[in-house]
Amino acid sequence: MDQKKLQHFKEILLQKRQSLATMVQRTEGYGARRNPTFRTWPTWRSSPTPRNSCSEEFRDRHILQMIAEALRRIDDRSFGTCAHCEEPILPKRLEAVPWAQHCIQCQGLKDRGLLNQD
Repeated sequence: MDQKKLQHFKEILLQKRQSLATMVQRTEGYGARRNPTFRTWPTWRSSPTPRNSCSEEFRDRHILQMIAEALRRIDDRSFGTCAHCEEPILPKRLEAVPWAQHCIQCQGLKDRGLLNQD
């Protein structure tokens, strides 16, 4: 992938990282205000709002981790290549999910538990 495209995806990833980091901070603040023991034991199970916030925070943290990995792949110039089959990931997929590690075929295999992880 050429430098211009790598820079384009880097900017998208950095913007998404900033947005998600802000969301995680808000969610953490909400949980702490709503229930001071929120972080220590699942007393929030009786209340649907903190549970939803917790699952959203978990998802956001996972995406933040994937974004960090994508930024490392940009730095080592392996971004845009499937981590499994090493074929190029379609630009359309990268526009939709810029932190994607796998091409659509390998992602389908992974989702079904059929992709051998080395």
